[in-house]
Amino acid sequence: MIRENALKLLREKLKNKNLFKHCLATEACLKELAQRFEEDKDMWGLAGLLHDIDYEETNADPIRHGLVGAEYLEKTGLDSTIVTAVKVHSGHLPAESKLDWALFSADPLTGLIVASALMHPDKSLKSLNTDFVLRRFKEKRFAAGANREQISTCKNLGLELNEFIEICLRGMQKISEELGL
Repeated sequence: MIRENALKLLREKLKNKNLFKHCLATEACLKELAQRFEEDKDMWGLAGLLHDIDYEETNADPIRHGLVGAEYLEKTGLDSTIVTAVKVHSGHLPAESKLDWALFSADPLTGLIVASALMHPDKSLKSLNTDFVLRRFKEKRFAAGANREQISTCKNLGLELNEFIEICLRGMQKISEELGL
C-alpha cells in the first residue's frame, strides 16, 4: 500500500482532526526511528499512520481497539508485519520486533510532545528541545494520559529515553506545519 492510499483510508475512518494529526505525528516518529535503525521507512511510516484507524469505531468498546483495525488492514492486503504492530500497540499481542516496540513506545510520546509544544511559550514544535520534553516527562501530572511506562519501553529498542525523545521530536518537527504546531 502506498501512503496516498493509506491517507485516503484514514480520512474515511477518522473524522476527528486531532486524532488524524496524532496519526501523522506517529508516522513521523516511526519514519525517523526507521531511519535510525536502517529499516524500511515506508513500512514503518504506514504502521504509524494507520495504527489508530479503528479508534473512532471502537472508542465505546476500547478492548476491541487494534483488533478491528488490524482486521480491516489485513483485508486491504497490508503487510502482516504492520498488522501485527497494530495489534501490539493496543496490547493484544506482546511486542517482538523493533517495529512493534517502536510503535508501542512512540504512540504515547506523540501526545507528550504535542502537550509540551502547547505549553511552551512559542507554542511551536520548532522551538521545542529534548530537555524541555524530558522535564515534562518527569512531571507525572503533565499530559497524564501519556503513559510514561509505555514510553520508557524505548529501552527495548536499545535507546535511552532522551535519545528516543530527540528522534521522535525531530520527526515531528519535520511536519510541524501539517500538525499545526
